[in-house]
Amino acid sequence: MDLARLRDVQTRSISPENFDGAKGGGGRATEGTGKDCAVDLGRGWKVSPSVDIAGHATYDMAAIDEPGKITHIWLTTHRNNWRTLVLRAYWDGSDQPAIEVPLGDFFANGWGRFSQVTSSMVAANPNGGFNSYWPMPFQKGARLTIENLSPEQATVYYQVTYEIGGDVEGSGYLHTQFRRSNPLPDKETHPIVTGVEGKGHYVGTYMAWGVNSPGWWGEGEIKFYLDGDRDQSDGAFPTICGTGTEDYFGGAWNFDVPGQGYTEFSTPYLGMPQVIRPDGLYHSQQRFGMYRWHVLDPIHFHQDLTVDIQALGWRSRHRYQLLHDDIASTAFFYLDRTTAARPDFPSADDLELAGEPMEPLT
Repeated sequence: MDLARLRDVQTRSISPENFDGAKGGGGRATEGTGKDCAVDLGRGWKVSPSVDIAGHATYDMAAIDEPGKITHIWLTTHRNNWRTLVLRAYWDGSDQPAIEVPLGDFFANGWGRFSQVTSSMVAANPNGGFNSYWPMPFQKGARLTIENLSPEQATVYYQVTYEIGGDVEGSGYLHTQFRRSNPLPDKETHPIVTGVEGKGHYVGTYMAWGVNSPGWWGEGEIKFYLDGDRDQSDGAFPTICGTGTEDYFGGAWNFDVPGQGYTEFSTPYLGMPQVIRPDGLYHSQQRFGMYRWHVLDPIHFHQDLTVDIQALGWRSRHRYQLLHDDIASTAFFYLDRTTAARPDFPSADDLELAGEPMEPLT
């Protein structure tokens, strides 16, 4: 993008202070979560900065009824809600979501504990300020919702910034697939994307990886099956085959800096910003958060896409060991259609993070 080039577009923003993004429509609220705080100041003084989403309710966060492109989402809520709030996006009037993912995982914070992420597409800043810069174009309209899977009310602050009036012809629609294997079954790979048909390009992976055994856990390869690779006469073999989990996420040699052990890092396009170390009590397992954004190197497909990853460690005599880890992945890809095959979304119990007690909201 040429930042200096003047373009014939208009910027709009949807938030609790301007629910429909109308021009000149912000800051007009007389009711809202900040009404009592603004009692001495009145209208225009932060009367409606957030919304309360009731337990087991779905909230319509944004509705846009013309062509446009979402350019930025900022959002924050208590960390108790990061796995129990589900973000969905629907493009061009579709009744099926293209994006369906727990809130924390969408913003590369899948373990319910804050992790600073400093990347080109996602920034997670102290202490839970979530930012997405994934472009989300649409031809006719867009609808974003948040479902609360918990029985408890959730307070959410958000701002959805978008452009109207621009040319979005020829753009793909942003999709996600979220999957969790907990634990990964014996002699199976963890599916990242399955059943996607159409033309598009794969642009990102976030993984929340929990280790269920001692020793190294990241020897497994990630594989991209493109355009019929799964149906070759001699079997299913990928066009793109990685050399190891830590290699795919841009590290090497176990992410181990001598004298420091596992070492967190966050760069524009890849990183392992989160290492949760055992505490000797309830948090007994090592857990990791990793991302890889294919912004400069998107993986193009024209018919179909399948992606999976192995979970391998080491055993005696330098043999690979099959692992049965807790793996949650979020895949990001652009597609030439508004809907795609997607897995059944997990229940609240299946999303639960064991060993993470709910914190008081005060």
